[in-house]
Amino acid sequence: MKIIFAGTPDIAIAPLEALLASRHTVIAVYTQPDRPAGRGKKLTASPVKEYALRHGLTIEQPENFKTQEALDRLHDYHADIMVVMAYGLLLPSTVLTTPRHGCINIHVSLLPRWRGAAPVHHAILAGDENTGVTIMQMDKGLDTGPLFAQESCAIDSNDTSEMLYSKLALIGPPLLLKVLNRIDEGNITPQPQNTEFATYAHKIQKSDARIDWNETTVSIDRKVRAYYPAPIAFFEWQGQLLRIWAGHPVTLARPHHTCGEVLNVSKNGITFATSDGAYCITCLQFPHKKPLSGHELANAWKNHQCCSIFLL
Repeated sequence: MKIIFAGTPDIAIAPLEALLASRHTVIAVYTQPDRPAGRGKKLTASPVKEYALRHGLTIEQPENFKTQEALDRLHDYHADIMVVMAYGLLLPSTVLTTPRHGCINIHVSLLPRWRGAAPVHHAILAGDENTGVTIMQMDKGLDTGPLFAQESCAIDSNDTSEMLYSKLALIGPPLLLKVLNRIDEGNITPQPQNTEFATYAHKIQKSDARIDWNETTVSIDRKVRAYYPAPIAFFEWQGQLLRIWAGHPVTLARPHHTCGEVLNVSKNGITFATSDGAYCITCLQFPHKKPLSGHELANAWKNHQCCSIFLL
């Protein structure tokens, strides 16, 4: 089949790579326009664009599909299907029906659970034991289209969002190719979602990653793991934001302490009291500094002359 691929971030590269190695033909790659990035706010290409350039693929970067020019350009490709993963643009009904077989989406959750922008983050935050990949026919709703196929994977107790994305990146491409081959052969029909079990994964804001030591140890641990590598969990200390890159729950023999109390500082990390136990930060970033762990972290904390108890 002649395929248009639409995606923007790193996680969309694996399925594009699989398509290039398949029997199908990628005739164009749609990705977000170059955006300002870094301290210098220099226009920067998306990871998918950089990959497409290295492989000599035709690239399209419309701001949106509200103009007739953008719609005509898409139509002129006469694509059999559009494969979408984390593209970042809302596709109007006109676009969804332009390719012969419409548009299909690779979604990193077991729909209808965690429809929306941040399914991996929310699966970890909720303490889900499993998540997975869904291939769905796109419609005008938010991840509401009928399902072609799903494959699940376990969420381990130490998984970060980065680690979970890596697992899902292994599952998604072969599942996508199975679905595409069956669509090409005409022997697959998507099944409607059970809306009774729908949940929504709202877009993550930096403020969501704030740690409150009055929370439970489990809640804090989930936040740290869910928000790595972005936006990174943080807490306030003496008017400054300290970012938690890694840590783990700690079992206490005497669990009753003041929330936010520093219980221990060692080469293993800095342990804080939570509402029901303790949490050890093993990698911490002070303002305008690189993340520190081990002896560097312990020394930096002591050098900052932190009081033994602070309340947020």
